[in-house]
Amino acid sequence: MAGVLRLPSGRLVRGRGLRRPLPPGPEPTFGLYLLGHEPPSVAWESRWLRWPDFRLPSDRVAAADALREAWARAEAERVEIACSGGNGRTGTALACLAVLDGIPNDEAVAYVREHYARRAVETPWQRRFVSRFE
Repeated sequence: MAGVLRLPSGRLVRGRGLRRPLPPGPEPTFGLYLLGHEPPSVAWESRWLRWPDFRLPSDRVAAADALREAWARAEAERVEIACSGGNGRTGTALACLAVLDGIPNDEAVAYVREHYARRAVETPWQRRFVSRFE
């Protein structure tokens, strides 16, 4: 899974699954990687957020900080958010970025499913995380 989500502000964020090869096109300038283990190194600036598969971030304060950084940087930089498959954790993070971009919490998951991937945000607790994200 790899795709670019356009937020209402015009910010673009690429979501992808790390199990697949790097997609064609320009490399990101910043990547946020959501994995239960340290990600492989990349040639661009990146940040790792410990986030086990099908779960929630291990540190929610750090997660909120990392998501705010990704959203802010997406205004002028190429930002990538990725997990193993590109749907659950990545979709949850993208939905949180949509909230930061002004989409109401209760509409953010539907927005990401419509504009990024139908299967984004895979678990009830991931949906709840988005509904409570500030």
